[in-house]
Amino acid sequence: MNHNDSIPETLPVGEAALSTIAMPGDANPAGDIFGGWLLSQMDLAGSIPATERAQGRVATIAIEAIKFHRAVLVGDRVRCYAEVTRVGRTSLTVRIETWVSRLGVPGMMKVTEGVFTYVAIDGNRRPRPVDAQVPIDAQVPVDA
Repeated sequence: MNHNDSIPETLPVGEAALSTIAMPGDANPAGDIFGGWLLSQMDLAGSIPATERAQGRVATIAIEAIKFHRAVLVGDRVRCYAEVTRVGRTSLTVRIETWVSRLGVPGMMKVTEGVFTYVAIDGNRRPRPVDAQVPIDAQVPVDA
């Protein structure tokens, strides 16, 4: 990778929602981080603005348009940026970009981007209108 790869053409879109370090347990024998681990981080990051906008619990119902631009390596600082791009009656669409910073390489690099859809759910895990107010104690059933 040359240093031009580390200079982003744009800045991350959305708010910083998650930051973590890629660890050896998340990698294959060659040291590349598994795509499934990265998707999991993106799902967590996207759920944050979705939960805030829905004012309650959400569940992931779709992942689309995932693009893996570069490998994530052990030791990379992984940052996910997320923004709500569409609000429907019960669902929210969130655009997520994942960027890394790597020791010895200046700047950040966009490694992954995708679009995740979440549905607002009530205490019984049933879809509910996004703009419906859900009391905090109704969000997690006692027997859950």
